[in-house]
Amino acid sequence: MLIGEGAKAAGMTPTTLRFYDEQGLLPPAQRGSNGYRQYGGDSVARLDFIARGRAAGLSVSQIRSILAVQEPGNAPCVHVRDVLAGQLAELDLKIAELTALREGVAVSYMAVAAGDPATCDQSRVCSYL
Repeated sequence: MLIGEGAKAAGMTPTTLRFYDEQGLLPPAQRGSNGYRQYGGDSVARLDFIARGRAAGLSVSQIRSILAVQEPGNAPCVHVRDVLAGQLAELDLKIAELTALREGVAVSYMAVAAGDPATCDQSRVCSYL
């Protein structure tokens, strides 16, 4: 199938398919006599995996590493577990950082909401920040 058909079968745009192809995440496409890339069912299955990995928040690099483990015929389950464990740790850290940021913004908001603009120090841009 041509790039548009392959992209449609995988639920993505041709531009996205091209990007993954350029990143080396797909096996080399065969070329038709007209020079157009021809994608098979194996490429669509791989694109489905890539889409699921991206939906799980994995980077292209992380997906590439999983595919590298799988390509010689190895089951990548242990590697996927380790990648997802790292992903969870990063998400937990980001959540903690965002929670702390939200608390700080809430404190500033409460001060501004309770303040009286008439009593602000005019020599400062904002007395509340």
